[in-house]
Amino acid sequence: MDKLKNTIFIAGHKGLVGSALHRVAEKNGYSDILIRDRTQLNLLDPIEVENFFAQHKPNWVFLAAAKVGGIYANSTYPVDFILDNLKIQNNIIESSFRHGVDKLLFLGSSCIFPREAPQPIKEEYLLTSSLEKTNEPYAIAKIAGIKLCNAFNRQYGTDYLCVMPSNLYGINDNFHPENAHVIPMLLRRFHEAKQNGHSTVTVWGTGTPKREFLFSDDLAEACFFLMENCSADQVGEFINIGTGKDIPISELVEHIRNTVGFQGKIVYDTNKPDGTMRKCMDVSRINGLGWRHHTELKDGLRVAYNDFLNNQNVRK
Repeated sequence: MDKLKNTIFIAGHKGLVGSALHRVAEKNGYSDILIRDRTQLNLLDPIEVENFFAQHKPNWVFLAAAKVGGIYANSTYPVDFILDNLKIQNNIIESSFRHGVDKLLFLGSSCIFPREAPQPIKEEYLLTSSLEKTNEPYAIAKIAGIKLCNAFNRQYGTDYLCVMPSNLYGINDNFHPENAHVIPMLLRRFHEAKQNGHSTVTVWGTGTPKREFLFSDDLAEACFFLMENCSADQVGEFINIGTGKDIPISELVEHIRNTVGFQGKIVYDTNKPDGTMRKCMDVSRINGLGWRHHTELKDGLRVAYNDFLNNQNVRK
């Protein structure tokens, strides 16, 4: 069968990752793409999910849907984060099996790795020591999703792939003033400082921690590369996707300052926590399969900032 004739279901198409998957699917020539928002399909409801799969019978499934949030949300609503994510995953993975989905790709999160994992982080470091407590419920759910996909592969010979992306940013990101991740948060903060004529921007911590950042469309292209060219046996339990390069937060801040065009001073609030000092993926396995990222940080930041400028009214 011509792969471009596959019916593809992208669960979570409105998020940062799901929308990137949708763009790349269309760019690659796929035309039969199933997308549903939560008013059309409640992924927490096993009957709704079962009926959807029975009716549409997708060939490929990209499982990008998840309940996500920052430290405050994870700490305040731990039951919701573990239970809702388990329900979403279980419903989609079980229905995929019952209705003969050819391939499924499950997206993990960097929080699945131990809090004190050696750097760069290799796939085999999973479950070798304790998780970060602040997002443990979410991490446990994601680990369960990986283990469930692998269990189906072992017991039933399915072809379910699992991927672990590094920190993501890009088009359709969450620019919420309190809940956003570091890049959209800083883009918004520098933009508003420039817009309001402020002379300084305050950044939490010392600026010394190092982080790796991957453009969301690069992740989506990696996902399609794996689905089109690799089996679960080649991918293994799961596979890291990233750039394999990290930078200090202070360097990221300078890139963002230049992207926005802020001329004022940067102040580091060293009374605020730095968090984990380094988090960088070992991407040698996916590089060995033939995929590498192509969007450099400076270029991706320009795209993300332009997207913010074009959609400020809907992202307040």
